[in-house]
Amino acid sequence: MASATGARRSESLKKRRLEAARLFDEGASQAEVARRLGVSRVSAMRWYRRWRKGGRERLGQAPPLGRPSRLSPAQLKRIEEALLKGPQAQGYTTELWTLPRVAVVVERVSGVRYHPGHVWRVLRGMGWSLQRPTLRARERDEQAIARWKRQDWPRAKKTPGGAGP
Repeated sequence: MASATGARRSESLKKRRLEAARLFDEGASQAEVARRLGVSRVSAMRWYRRWRKGGRERLGQAPPLGRPSRLSPAQLKRIEEALLKGPQAQGYTTELWTLPRVAVVVERVSGVRYHPGHVWRVLRGMGWSLQRPTLRARERDEQAIARWKRQDWPRAKKTPGGAGP
């Protein structure tokens, strides 16, 4: 999933490559293209080779940016299906996904190991976002808490008026 900033950057790079193709069509040298477009000579040389092999169309197509994904679309779909079933379906005792838990599920389902600190990239790529759990547990027993505050807390606190030694 590309971000808006990434899409703008990709579009601006494409415009620059197409401008290089126009300059090559006019007979400009690689050094001149590099100078006029403010790019390195290495980039101009790379663009020139692509232009020679396929013309303007070849230069208009950008190679994919970044490292290729280690997970196929089919693997991502299976991972998402497993995550949607919930943590308890994966053997966890609570209904809370954490990055280490997701990393285990990703490895279990796909065989690809991700560090828990990086598995958020996989989740973000699938369109998932950070969700904070509610502050109070469903299992919370309000009556037991009130009883503890009345009976046990005054004995536990260390302030004048609390229970003696």
